[in-house]
Amino acid sequence: METTQVRKKSDREIQTQVLQELKFDPRVDETEVGVQVKDGVVTLSGRIDSFGKKQAASQAAHHVGGVLDVANDLEVVVPGRDFRSDTDIAQAVREALRWNVFVPEASITSTVSNGWVNLEGQVQSRHEKDAAARAVRDLYGVRGVSNQVVVRAGKVDADRICESIEEALSRQAEREAGRIQVRVKDGLVTLSGSVRSWSERNAVERAAAYTKGVVRVQDELVVDRYS
Repeated sequence: METTQVRKKSDREIQTQVLQELKFDPRVDETEVGVQVKDGVVTLSGRIDSFGKKQAASQAAHHVGGVLDVANDLEVVVPGRDFRSDTDIAQAVREALRWNVFVPEASITSTVSNGWVNLEGQVQSRHEKDAAARAVRDLYGVRGVSNQVVVRAGKVDADRICESIEEALSRQAEREAGRIQVRVKDGLVTLSGSVRSWSERNAVERAAAYTKGVVRVQDELVVDRYS
């Protein structure tokens, strides 16, 4: 079978394309973000006024082909005139959780310290855990989110979990499904093998994490864009 050789991008090319991606993303002001690249690893630096924008900048960088890892050193600094106390943020967090239809609000508690939100509690799926973090990360004044919510899924047959994951992979990451190995034990899914990009890696990890019965995913996938 003939294989297509992919040209390796230089760090300068990656830097230029990351800056273009940041400029294209309406959630980010690219003038606030510094970008450095070394051996495919992108470092983001500067000051930004919300945790949501910090996350958006990281996501934008990962969208660029050739990026292996992102070190997000952006500092969240809320302007003094827009200061929110921890009490204000905690109240906003509770309202955000209460109004989100995908979050079992009564099962989750939060602690806010210096703008950092720590989420705790137990839910029945990874989807609910992720939804809780998404509900609060874009609130004004939030400087970071630590999601310590535990997934307590009902017991499901390991073979059935593997089958569901493989079906999801064939739908979401068809090119990579044959290169990925899936192991399941007591609700812990271990993924190994290689993918060609971070977006494909995320699709594979999401397919596994959102399968019924999965408690946790151990991602051992390697991004190998030249294979």
